[in-house]
Amino acid sequence: MKTAPTSAPATTSFDPCQWVLIYDTTLRDGTQGEGINLSVTDKLLITQKLDEFGVDYIEGGFPGSNPRDITFFQEARKLRLKHARLVAFGATRRANAKASDDPQLRTLLDSGMPVMTIVGKTWNLHVTEILNTALDENLAMIGDSCAFLSAQGREVIYDAEHFFDGYKADPDYALRTLDAALKNGANILTLCDTNGGTLVADFEKIVARVVTEFGADTVGLHCHNDSGLAVALSLAGVQAGARLVQGTINGYGERTGNANLVTIIPNLVLKMGCAAHCAPNLAQLRTLSHYFDELANLRPNIHAPYVGTSAFAHKGGLHANAAQKVKSSYEHIDPALVGNRTRVLVSDMAGRSSIAMKARELGYEFDEKSPFVKELIEELKELEFRGYEFEAADASLKLLLAKHLGHRKAFFELQNYRVTVERRNGELITEATVKLQVNGKTYHTVAEGTGPIGALDRALRDALETVYPQLKTVSLTDYKVRILDSKQSTNARTRVLIETTDGHAIWGTVGVSANIIDASWEALRDSVEYKLLRG
Repeated sequence: MKTAPTSAPATTSFDPCQWVLIYDTTLRDGTQGEGINLSVTDKLLITQKLDEFGVDYIEGGFPGSNPRDITFFQEARKLRLKHARLVAFGATRRANAKASDDPQLRTLLDSGMPVMTIVGKTWNLHVTEILNTALDENLAMIGDSCAFLSAQGREVIYDAEHFFDGYKADPDYALRTLDAALKNGANILTLCDTNGGTLVADFEKIVARVVTEFGADTVGLHCHNDSGLAVALSLAGVQAGARLVQGTINGYGERTGNANLVTIIPNLVLKMGCAAHCAPNLAQLRTLSHYFDELANLRPNIHAPYVGTSAFAHKGGLHANAAQKVKSSYEHIDPALVGNRTRVLVSDMAGRSSIAMKARELGYEFDEKSPFVKELIEELKELEFRGYEFEAADASLKLLLAKHLGHRKAFFELQNYRVTVERRNGELITEATVKLQVNGKTYHTVAEGTGPIGALDRALRDALETVYPQLKTVSLTDYKVRILDSKQSTNARTRVLIETTDGHAIWGTVGVSANIIDASWEALRDSVEYKLLRG
């Protein structure tokens, strides 16, 4: 293969030290996912980030499909990438036409990209029923297109669409389509599980057959996640000898998504011992994953393997205790290898070890056998029974720890608050009044907001900012409400989770009450107290 290192092994059986090339299609296939929209600037930033990470191929989309992609390729030519090769994506020539006259292939060349990926039909059903052409003409379309682009000095990757369905229907014809591409200049044959319906055993068997027929260095993989197996299939394909894996960051893609490179890459490197150009940068994996979510305006999946916030979180007391003694007892890798960290979740299942570990994580050191720990655990269990939840509210938990350790300071004392909502002349007006005492002095403020919580938050901070100016940088970033027992109807207890930032750190606080305003006040109060405790 042209871009593989000279030391890359050429064997067609799995070698644990084999080189695997990573091909990212987030900018094309990923953007077909529901709710995924990326601007030209986003796509350029992503290209640079993928290049820095060590991805080998970055597919930008079809250069002529829409103004955004046209502009992207114009701007992408100006990028000075360190390693990655940019790819323009298109399809084989039209039936009964010359490749040199095909406007779509011309557009690919005009993009100026060094690599062209073209998709072609390998399933006889698609050839006869979708393209409405003859099987031999489809072979000519594949061969002519590859030959034309290759003759222009481009590296050509052939995406064999629906290859596994095509192979199951007519293995001989499916293999002939690959042969047509390879004999006419294609450098890589990518086997696509386009419908995402192939099972692992069948997939591995078919990939092994292709590797035997055409050589390992020519075989790539492209999997969809319709059966929840895209990552497993990709790894099985490499096990069978394939040398290139396509996928998207965070598994973005149409329907249920594409193969998730954020999961595939650490499995290849850390579990299978494969060599990859991005391996030295694996500690940046979590940052990379969250960067993409940020640009796509999506909240990161906390349960994502390797990079999720919960990926190395321990809730059960026995688990936390064991992990404290021997981390590998409940962690399959060192989290730092992928830029993550161990977390301890404190709940009504917590024991002394969990509490001590969590306290250490929050900056407090104490002997887990200290007498107050029992009281702390009892209060924690009582709070959780009443509906409190501290997994997303570390700041409230730290305040609880500070209270039991004697470190919690009374920064202010509430005398009263009031919130009114009034519809006046067709407009909804919300007003909050807060009366506080700070260092013996009374502060009485009134504020308006679009809603009761916004007004209450504003009134609270207006009262305190003259005494504690550091609160001027504080703002709410998220507000969640959960009805704890819907059977109680309007009398149900409500849990409020608030996320706050000061521009540097982000923290969560919790409040619970039968009254949503009171629950919100509690979470707001903790949010402000935590900031003041931190200084």
